[in-house]
Amino acid sequence: MRGLPVHDRRWASDGIPGEAMLSDERSPDTTDSNSGEEFVEVTFDLQDDDTIILRSVEPATVINIEDVSGTVSAGPETPGSTSASVSRSSTMIRRSSSNKFLQFSQELKAEAVAKAKHFSQELKAELRRFSWSHGQAAKVLSTSHSNGGGGGGGFESALAARALRRQRAQLDRTRSSAHKALRGLKFISNNKTNRVDAWNEVQNNFDKLAKDGYLYRADFAQCIGMRDSKEFALELFDALGRRRRLKVEKIGKDELYEFWSQITDQSFDSRLQIFFDMVDKNEDGRITEEEVKEIIMLSASANKLSRLREQAEEYAALIMEELDPERLGYIELWQLETLLLQKDTYLSYSQALSYTSQALSQNLHGLRKRGPIRRFSKQFIYFLQENWRRIWVLALWIMIMIALFTWKFFQYKQKNAFKVMGYCLLTAKGAAETLKLNMAIILLPVCRNTITWLRSTRLGYFVPFDDNINFHKTIAAAIVIGVILHAGNHLACDFPRLINSSDVYYSRYLSDDFGGHKPSYAKLTRGAEGVTGILMVILMAIAFTLATRWFRRSLIKLPKPFDRLTGFNAFWYSHHLFVIVYILLIIHGVFLYLVHGWYKKTTWMYLAVPVLLYAGERALRSFRSTFYTVQLRKVAIYPGNVLTLQMSKPSQFRYKSGQYMFVQCPAVSPFEWHPFSITSAPGDDYLSVHIRQLGDWTQELKRVFSEACERPLAGKSGLLRADETTKKSLPKLLIDGPYGAPAQDYGKYDVLLLVGLGIGATPFISILKDLLNNIVRMEEQAESLSDVSRISDLSIGSNDGSSHGRTSPKRKKALKTTNAYFYWVTREQGSFDWFKGVMNEVAELDQRGVIEMHNYLTSVYEEGDARSTLITMVQALNHAKNGVDIVSGTRVRTHFARPNWKKVLSKLCSKHCNARIGVFYCGAPVLAKELSKLCYEFNQKGSTKFEFHKEHF
Repeated sequence: MRGLPVHDRRWASDGIPGEAMLSDERSPDTTDSNSGEEFVEVTFDLQDDDTIILRSVEPATVINIEDVSGTVSAGPETPGSTSASVSRSSTMIRRSSSNKFLQFSQELKAEAVAKAKHFSQELKAELRRFSWSHGQAAKVLSTSHSNGGGGGGGFESALAARALRRQRAQLDRTRSSAHKALRGLKFISNNKTNRVDAWNEVQNNFDKLAKDGYLYRADFAQCIGMRDSKEFALELFDALGRRRRLKVEKIGKDELYEFWSQITDQSFDSRLQIFFDMVDKNEDGRITEEEVKEIIMLSASANKLSRLREQAEEYAALIMEELDPERLGYIELWQLETLLLQKDTYLSYSQALSYTSQALSQNLHGLRKRGPIRRFSKQFIYFLQENWRRIWVLALWIMIMIALFTWKFFQYKQKNAFKVMGYCLLTAKGAAETLKLNMAIILLPVCRNTITWLRSTRLGYFVPFDDNINFHKTIAAAIVIGVILHAGNHLACDFPRLINSSDVYYSRYLSDDFGGHKPSYAKLTRGAEGVTGILMVILMAIAFTLATRWFRRSLIKLPKPFDRLTGFNAFWYSHHLFVIVYILLIIHGVFLYLVHGWYKKTTWMYLAVPVLLYAGERALRSFRSTFYTVQLRKVAIYPGNVLTLQMSKPSQFRYKSGQYMFVQCPAVSPFEWHPFSITSAPGDDYLSVHIRQLGDWTQELKRVFSEACERPLAGKSGLLRADETTKKSLPKLLIDGPYGAPAQDYGKYDVLLLVGLGIGATPFISILKDLLNNIVRMEEQAESLSDVSRISDLSIGSNDGSSHGRTSPKRKKALKTTNAYFYWVTREQGSFDWFKGVMNEVAELDQRGVIEMHNYLTSVYEEGDARSTLITMVQALNHAKNGVDIVSGTRVRTHFARPNWKKVLSKLCSKHCNARIGVFYCGAPVLAKELSKLCYEFNQKGSTKFEFHKEHF
């Protein structure tokens, strides 16, 4: 006895008697006399040609007649009669005009009531025979299994228990859950909202890929836009073919349109059926555990989740355990739908942020229309508030340059040389004075020790020290302009004017400066002034070019051997050419044209202090790096080409969370130092950094440590590891620091929003660990204070005299930060291994919910896409049962695709009214612009203020 049809389609009920259950609900409008009545909801559409199409009949509780496309609630109805009604869903009931609408609804109601009453009597009789509940049936089933199978009676009990579960599932399928489901199970994630435009694109693809008018199976994925998940598209192709009872290798355009119409159908039920058919390859209406395993592996492959493929068998068993408690060995369509509609219940551990009416009113207030003048003034005021530190520093710098240029311009206008060389000379000398200034102050932003100290003083409130690298680049741009004006005017303007001047003018105005005989162009350029100037221009051109982003980031691909001109190494070594440039600059400043007194040759005066300061910094770094002796404790190479170095912490090395340090490995290069965020907390007894392979130096560093690491033993993690017990000797490391960074000021804010892209999460791991240590310490202090208070209460009365002399334990300053939200966005599943221990530790010890963590994996299709639907189901089930996320392997849930940052900030704004929220970001510049813009928008709406900070190295 199988008891079920061979191919069970949506809501089919022609195999098990009593496959419906009477609802206990009743309409609020009913009286006691008809309290036993129950109602159904009939949905239909009224077309333009007065054709009425009956769409569905579902259980309902309220009698209601809607206007045009409405519902008619009628007497008792059950899923059994629903099935009968739906079978006539294509029936066309014509009415000549809308005034017959009420008559039709009354007829329909009467018919439904009669059928429902008749069926309810039959159902009650069936329910008396099957009086056991789901739990009783499961108990009978388990007893039969323990007795060796239980025979036909145990199997019938299992079928009955499943029938009752199905009835409940059908009655629980509310409109709200169905509406949510409409957003799910999308096979095509197309940006085009117009289906016609989407189909036109598919047609164009068909025309390009078709051979002899047919599209072959192998090209189906590319044609419909699933190029990145070809295996999934092929299974979809086969499932659509099976629905037509065909197994084809090629299709025409008409068949392609039929396939396209089905996979883009707006009906959730239709898309669910297609997904079910993809799994149900033998078309028996049932899915076995092996078939579930296959679709999990297929989904994992489409989403680049290699580990999920390895554990597909385990997760298939998990789904069967949840959906097949009767242990029949298969699941049906309605069970798959139940799991999909109830996944939010399983994901309840990830609670949404609450809203407050005050915050909503603030947001609404921000949406009110403003006039253009008021809007511009608000934007201007906000711009000043956000950038006043940068504005006054840049304004002061520009004013000083203008003053120096103007001073030299008018000074040389009074000289005799002006009458021959003209304004070319004035421009060259004015530019030269700005060059002296800029060549001096360009060294100050890279004096990192000085800046780290200054940013901790009160001056840090007025000067944006975190923008030091940007200011360094801005000064470099001004130097380029100055060199062009200075050298260009000399070589192309005033030198030619001097040579072409008459002998009378030369002897009258220039003979005292250039000698009695007029020099040639070659003599002017061969002199000390000319040679040093031209060499400086050449060396600076090389250094500035290789320092640009295209060369430094290896964005330009050059043929060998010129490929060595790109990369960080080329930037690093070429920048040291400035040592020669500064020597040449001092020589150039001694042999100046038109200047004879030593006290008027001011180049060395500009350079003295900055050069000495910078030289002292480099000497300090060299001395300190030898003073800070570190021993490597642990080395690990994680997926995603990330090297983790854990080392002993020198007693003199004190730092704050969010700061960074420089690392040198003599085995790779005895000269190069590279900055890395410190990922250990200040309270830890070790230092750690996470280094991702991005350039030539990091590639070589990983290679050196890979040779020192040992291969994993059988049954151990697949990571390359080395520690103090490793027999091989580890390469020597030198460190220097710590240095200041924007993230170290996190303690100034009430709420933190920490956003890291990929390896950009490193500055915030130390902050999370530090916050966690503070939380644990504060809880311990609270416990100790309560113990002291309890002891003092007990001693009152007996020791009143001595109680006055007792002092309470010293309390540390309370932590200002009340909440922290960490968003980590990465492209690779293996990235979560980098900080798995930290995330698990935070999730376990943060009982008060101070820290909220969100992982986002962009390689997985967004939630709702059919390619990730089953992964979402497994993720929800596994976390609900075991408390572990299947993607990250941590207790933190992994979301799919990219975050909706506007929604993230909106929730924070709603939850934390009147708070000062620090937004700290480390990653690609594109997202930095988006977050900065969003912070500006939300700051206009209410009292919650967002302050954006981006990490700079």
